[in-house]
Parts: sequence; C-alpha cells; structure tokens
Amino acid sequence: MRATRFDRLLAGTVLAAAVAIPSLMQAAPRVETVYPAPPSLNGRVIRHHEPAQEPPLTDRAQALPQRDAAPLPPPAPQPAAARPEPMPATPPVREPAREAESKSGIGLSGALDRMFSASDAQITPKLKEIVTSKQFDKRVERPADRRAIETFYAAHNYAPVWIRDGRLTAQAKAAVGVLKNAADDGLDAADYPVPEFGTINGADALAAGDLKLTESVLTYARHLAVGRIAPTRVTAEVEYGEHTPDPDDVLKKVASAADAGAAIESYNPPSQGFHALKAKLAELRSANASAEVDQNRISDGRTIKFGMKDPRVPLLRDRLGVHGRPNDMAYDKALYNAVRSLQFRKGLKPTGIIDGRTIAAINGPKPGDIVARIRANMERWRWLPRNLGSTYVMVNIPDYTLKVMHDGRQVWTTKIVSGKPQTPTPLLSAPMHQVIVNPSWYVPQSIIQNELLPAYASDPQIFDRMGLEVKQGPDGHINVVQPPGAANALGRIKFAFPNKFQVYLHDTPEKKLFSYDKRAFSHGCMRVEDPTKFGEVMLSLAMSGPTPDEHQIQHMFGQDEKTYNLQKQPMVHLTYQTVFVDDAGKLHVDEDLYGFDARIHSILHSDERRVADVAPPQDPKRDLSTDKTNQDILRRVERREAQNPFAFFDKLFR
Repeated sequence: MRATRFDRLLAGTVLAAAVAIPSLMQAAPRVETVYPAPPSLNGRVIRHHEPAQEPPLTDRAQALPQRDAAPLPPPAPQPAAARPEPMPATPPVREPAREAESKSGIGLSGALDRMFSASDAQITPKLKEIVTSKQFDKRVERPADRRAIETFYAAHNYAPVWIRDGRLTAQAKAAVGVLKNAADDGLDAADYPVPEFGTINGADALAAGDLKLTESVLTYARHLAVGRIAPTRVTAEVEYGEHTPDPDDVLKKVASAADAGAAIESYNPPSQGFHALKAKLAELRSANASAEVDQNRISDGRTIKFGMKDPRVPLLRDRLGVHGRPNDMAYDKALYNAVRSLQFRKGLKPTGIIDGRTIAAINGPKPGDIVARIRANMERWRWLPRNLGSTYVMVNIPDYTLKVMHDGRQVWTTKIVSGKPQTPTPLLSAPMHQVIVNPSWYVPQSIIQNELLPAYASDPQIFDRMGLEVKQGPDGHINVVQPPGAANALGRIKFAFPNKFQVYLHDTPEKKLFSYDKRAFSHGCMRVEDPTKFGEVMLSLAMSGPTPDEHQIQHMFGQDEKTYNLQKQPMVHLTYQTVFVDDAGKLHVDEDLYGFDARIHSILHSDERRVADVAPPQDPKRDLSTDKTNQDILRRVERREAQNPFAFFDKLFR
C-alpha cells in the first residue's frame, strides 16, 4: 500500500512539474550566447554556420507524447563513468556552399537538410542493384558518363555519393544550388534535373536520386566546358580541337571538393571575355536594366526626310553624336550627314531618309534579343581551347578586327576583311608557323572549281588577264598559281597557319575595303589592314634575336620570296563574337553575319535540342547549300574529260 501511494505521489509530482514548466519558461529571462565577431578576408566576412543537431529518427519518435498510456517510470540513474560523452559539434559549413544554397532559395535548415527515412546502409544495396543492372544502359545514355558512374560507385562499394549519415552532404547542397541557377551560366536548368530531395523517401527513391544528381552534375560540367551544342550542328567550317573533360575526373573532383559549387563552375572558360559576358548577362536579366535599355531606344514611326520636324530628332542627335539645341526637332544638315554616314557603314543605301531599317540599325537588338545573343556567344566561347596560349592572335570575324595578345595583355590591333556569307571564314584554332614576304598565291581548289572554271568556259583569256599560271601537279591535279607582285591577291605578305580549310591572314592590294564598317568581302581568308606592322609584331614575339621592323619589311617588297619559320609559333584563334565587352566595360553588339546566333537559338527551341550536344556526321544545311552547284560544275568538267582528261587546259599548256 505504501509503495502504491508512493508511486501515485511520484506520478502526480511529475505531472505537476510538466504543467508548470511552460509557465516558468515564459517567465524566465531570455539568455543569448554571444559569439566573437566573424573573421574577414580582404574585407569579406567569412561566417561559420553550424546546423542544429537533431536527434535520430527513433529518438524523435520516442519523444512524441503518448496518448492514453500509463506514465513510464523514471530511468534508473547511471554511474558517472557510463554517461555518454557529448557529441562533437558538426564541422562548420564552408561559405561557398551556403552561398549556393542561398541562390537556390534553400537554406541549411530547409528541405535539403532533412533527415532521410533510409540509412546509408539501406541505400547502398539499392545503388548496386541499379548500377549493375542491364537496364542501366537506358538510364544513362552517354557511354562515357555511364562507364564513369559504374567505375566510381564500384570503387566506393556503391555507397551514395551525395548522402552521408542519412543527410545530403554539403557538396550535394552546393551542386543543387549551381544546377538550379544554370541561367547564370547562360544555360537552361531544365536540362539538368535535380531530384526533389525535400520530399522523396525510401531507399529505392534515394538511390535513384543520388544517381540522377550524379548524371546531372556530369552533364552540366561537360556543357560548361565544351558547350550545350556540338559546333558542327551550327557550321561545318569549325575546328577548335577536342577538350571535353573526362567524366571520371569530374566525379572525383566535384565529389571530394570542399566547395563543390566552385569545382563545377571551374569548368567554365577562364577567359576574361567570357566572364565579362556572364556579368553583362546578369545585368540584363534584371528588370531595371531592360527598362533602362528600352528608354534609350528610338521608337518606330513615320519616315523622316531632310527638313522635316519630328519629336525623335533630339534622341537621334544624341545617339549619333551630333550637336544641336536640346529641343530642336528639325532634321538639319548635320544630322542628315551623320545618318548618311551610318547608312553607308551599315551597308544600307545612303539616302539620308530615316526609315524603319535605319532606325533598326541605330537601335540594334532589343534587350530580350541581346540576352539570347549573349548566351549564343557564351556558347561559342566554350568551343574554344581552354589554353589560348601565352601569345596568340584573336580574330573576331563579325567585328572585322584582329588583336595580338601577349602575357594577358593586348599589344596590337588592326582591322581585317572577313569572308562573305556565301564563303564564310571558318572558326578554328591553329599555330602560326610562317610569315612569308612576297608570297605566291596557290588558288584553292574551291575557287578553281566554283569560279575560275565556269568563267574560263566563256572567257578563255581569264587566266592570262589575271596573271595566273596554270600548272599540272605531279599527282595529275591542276594547280593555279599567281606569282608575287603588286597585284597578287595576297598582297606583299602572308601569315600561314596550317588548317584543313586552307585559309590564312594576308595583305591585300584593295586597301579601299577598309573604309567600310561592314567588311565581308573575301572567299574565307582574312585581309589585314596594316600587314607590315603585323609582321613586325609577330616576328618580334615569335623569333629569337633581331627581327625586321615594318620599314625593313617594306624594303623587301618586289624582291624574291622570303619565308620566316616562326620558332615559338603563336596560336591563331578565328572567333565569331557578335556580342562582346570592351576594355571600358561597354557592351558591343554586331551583325549576326553568318546567322550563327540565330542557328543556336533555333536549335535550342526545336526538337533538335534533344540531341544538340551530339555531333552529326555533317551539317546538312551547309552541305545542301553548295552540293548542287559543285555537282553541276563537276558534271560539265567530267563531260569534257571523257574525251581527253586534260583537254580543258590543253591551250594553256602549249
């Protein structure tokens, strides 16, 4: 009886204490722990964050109140030696991981920090089952990625990559943050699906989620490194070499990195030009920036002729840099001359009449269009080799410019003439191995077949008039050569870099072409405005000992052909940058001369998107545009050669 009363008394005391504790807690003063100020590095505060320790799932279940259950007896006291030691604090999470999670809108205390219902030991056999199954080929389509995943998981006994101790790792959270913000890199987050770790449960679902995140990280790193679209889907005339990252190396690097987000972002091009575009993309994606650009655009309206008044005239003056009274709406002579000059430079008929095409040329693309074109240019930056070289020549085809870079700085620049849309300058990277003074011009076979042979059929004197020598090569092919001279198509100096497209940089006798803003006149080669200075610069950077300056090079003109074999062989990169940021931070938007921006946009908004990163055997669009012409010419030549293979050139060999 006394024992029973004691039990009831004890139970009542416990119940009373349970009722009293909440009111005591409300009345008690709040006590906060004060931590030292966070350290800083170069002015940037580095914050350490420790997520709250949650009890295991079983402990949390026991902590829930039990309804209609008899009160449990108090636990027996433990000896001091048997009491568990306090758990060590969770290591602080690195700042970059927190930033990635903040960008994705998911904090450490959010859905990604939940405790999963399945343990690592339960997920592991499920992973092994999936990875070793025959259906894994269908789950991961790209063979290189599939082999890397199989190897990596097998080497780690099929333990999950992104889950540890029943939670997502810091690497996983950072990776999710980067993938969800793919638009920052000019890519589409929908292409890199992220498992909904905030809601999925069970070993099967978590194993599938771990693999899905692994595959998305591999795809994203590859697209950052080499582009979302295989270059040959855009143009057949492209050769930048292979620099696809090894998926084995990607997995090892990202999974073990202290900052997985930075590890993934490191696959972006390191070039300053790329990162300047990425920064401009962030600016233009903001609503304020788009509105600001729209305010500076000239609105459409009626055609404005000389002498008329129009409220758009002051803004036209401002855009074209013409002085005038702020409120003067009269279309005067100064503005008229500026409009005509712009029309001439933009390839429009210089009438001085301000019509829709003229306003469009002044305005340039709309903000939304600029964003799409920045993304297209970021894509092409990813096609380029990662190491451009300590000394290199960068040609920008649609901007008609060439610049020489040495040790990270620009040492010289000049204008160029690029290929016509019908005969585009190819995109390539190759080492420059020769500078040739007084060169001979070996006419490319494409020009011989497509232009000279058809012209010869109606004008047998064309080769003589052009000063061309027709020779039969030892292999039986017909070679057409223009000897050195003032009228030589290459001018007085040529810069050779071996490539399968047979293009090069060279001088030109047609100096007047450099007076145009739009300079797409060549068959694919690039004509240099100041070739002798270019020769001086390249020889000084690529040769040991004394080298000739531009005046000494000029004195060689008219003499024998002289070849300088370059010792250091600087790289030549032929690029297509329709949008770029100059040294002053200004965004330049040029004409999409060959339609590559439009082609990239079209691929990403069509069914071709599904296979965009797989290179086709050839570019059907490019081939179809030239095949019919080539076949017609070849048929005509074959008919003549049926009687005598060299009858077509018999007169020239006599």
